[in-house]
Amino acid sequence: MGNIFLLRFTGEDRVGLTSELTATLAELGTEVLDINQAVIHQSLLLGMMVRVSKGTLLPEPIQDVANRLDLRVKIQSINDTDYDQWVGRQGKPRYILTLLARSIEAAHLAAVTRVITEEGLNIDVIHRLSGRPQRIEAPETPRRACVEFWLRGEPYDKPRMQARYMELSRELAIDIAWQKDDAYRRSRRLVAFDMDSTLIQAEVIDELAKEAGCGEEVAAITEMAMRGELDFDTSLRRRVATLKGLPESAMQRVAQRLQLTEGAETLLLNLRELGYRTAILSGGFSYFGNMLRDRLGFNYVHANELEIVDGKLTGQVLAPIVNGQRKADLLEQIATSEGINRRQIIAIGDGANDLPMLNRAGLGIAFHAKPIVRQEAGHAVSNLGLDAVLYLLGVRDRERVAEESKP
Repeated sequence: MGNIFLLRFTGEDRVGLTSELTATLAELGTEVLDINQAVIHQSLLLGMMVRVSKGTLLPEPIQDVANRLDLRVKIQSINDTDYDQWVGRQGKPRYILTLLARSIEAAHLAAVTRVITEEGLNIDVIHRLSGRPQRIEAPETPRRACVEFWLRGEPYDKPRMQARYMELSRELAIDIAWQKDDAYRRSRRLVAFDMDSTLIQAEVIDELAKEAGCGEEVAAITEMAMRGELDFDTSLRRRVATLKGLPESAMQRVAQRLQLTEGAETLLLNLRELGYRTAILSGGFSYFGNMLRDRLGFNYVHANELEIVDGKLTGQVLAPIVNGQRKADLLEQIATSEGINRRQIIAIGDGANDLPMLNRAGLGIAFHAKPIVRQEAGHAVSNLGLDAVLYLLGVRDRERVAEESKP
């Protein structure tokens, strides 16, 4: 028998078990090569890979202490070849796969892990980031669930894998995010948001058009622009032109009926408490962006300026227009002024004019987005609220520092 062993303990968890087990290993002069412990509903799962000096008899004292503690233990001798292969696997890249849904079902896990297996990846760790669901939940509380996988290796075909996950997302109403586990993933510093249909549940230009009596005309142009079928600058000018003569007071009426997207307040409260810098980069209008800045505490707001003369809109938008390219340029300017690496940036948006910004960021998230945006963006959240972004940062529910206020 060699001098490297894999020890697997299972049983009912209680205070002091790990302390007593490691005290016995310490008496044997044991070196711990790896350790992993988890507790599921008071059930202990503890694995340790250890090395002892040649001639040390490990199995008998370990079995004795396990019996005394009412634990089951499996002791496996590891030969040198197997150990060297295990060490070699530790040098492979590691990725984080995040599974998000309103509730996690076995069918979701089966579908996701099937792709993991078929792409030749190994699962190192699976853990839950969302809190345990209550047996009886308040009907007005939106459900959310998240499981995080730590994966080792490189997929055989990354584009094929991502396409399969997009298909599963549509079929099963789940979201699947895929990130490389590196220093940048753990040190994001700037989060930039689109505003309309991302932070708020409306396109403000459409709401202003309703006030001006040309809602259907403008909504049709807006939808074409969001699908990428119409040049943004042209579409914006055409839509704003329909607002000529609208009283400035109409903007206040629109602002009063706007609703935040689910999870927006929770996300911004937590980002602020955790020290992130935040920005609104919007093809909408600064009047409404500034309102959100005052309410949610954004550090930067860049949006389009409507020309107002004698208390009425002139139907003109002031230069420069904040279009897709302008958003990406502003994102880079903010990052430079803050001393932030591009890969430490998160950008979130829903429309085609957000794609340059999403692609410039280290983590670009298509949020409840149009098909063309989901296809081209690196990540998508389509089934949960904005606070799901906290899961992509690795934040557990119990680590959230604040929740949004309830009406």
